[in-house]
Amino acid sequence: MRLVTSFAAALIALPATALAACPEPAEIERFAADWAAKRPTKGFAVDTLADAGCARDRIVALLERSGGKVVGYKAALTAKAVQERFKANAPVAGILLDTMIVPDGSKVPAGFGARPLFEADMLLVVKDEGINGAKTPDEAMAHISAMRPFIELPDLALAPGEKLEGTQLLSVNAAARLGVVGAVVPLPPGPETVRMLAETRIVMTDGTGAVLGEGLGSATLGNPLNAVVWLAADLAASGRKLKAGDLLSVGSFSALLPPKAGQRVEVRYEGLPGTPKVSVTFE
Repeated sequence: MRLVTSFAAALIALPATALAACPEPAEIERFAADWAAKRPTKGFAVDTLADAGCARDRIVALLERSGGKVVGYKAALTAKAVQERFKANAPVAGILLDTMIVPDGSKVPAGFGARPLFEADMLLVVKDEGINGAKTPDEAMAHISAMRPFIELPDLALAPGEKLEGTQLLSVNAAARLGVVGAVVPLPPGPETVRMLAETRIVMTDGTGAVLGEGLGSATLGNPLNAVVWLAADLAASGRKLKAGDLLSVGSFSALLPPKAGQRVEVRYEGLPGTPKVSVTFE
């Protein structure tokens, strides 16, 4: 991936508020170069969520200037087990670019990142901008048009031994690297769909059918739609608004596992119409 050669020039287009407490441009450039080369890298010295959010936005600005386009967002650390792993007590938000999205059935290198992992996830598709004012799952459901199966392929990026807790995860764009996306599953608005999303069982298996992990929709803040409500509010705090067509990753329904060459992974959604599924093969 080609990155801009001077990050200082890229800063001109950023809002003044983004220039608050944040890692130095040279540190952002260093991280971006390592990220592009898939090299484990050094973390940022970020002590607050504001610092970490600024680092995230500067990284994404570089990726956008290299040809990426924002197509959605991810709510990370929405499941209790994942929060415990990263010593966090709240989610963090990442930004998804079109260059990160690959289609169902894709073959992806097992070494797709510096510290690659995979997990069962789910995308919800924004129907309209009314989602930005939603405060409850029922209100959010009125502004969601569909679900798409999703195997997220995050990259922890930081070298082993580097501190990697919630704040550091936010600073590296919530580890967003790639994701395998399945077909659109339309979702009718209403309380039945809200309940169905919470009760859906998400099952991840390998090529032999052995279960690698599973969880209920309720694993993400009690309902995937709660992750959407949280994400809209968190993004609003940094000046971003959701729009029609945005893809929203709601979080983990399984443990994060390292990929192996030759491994096939499938995720299915038991309880949703047609039992949708999505798969990826690691090379």
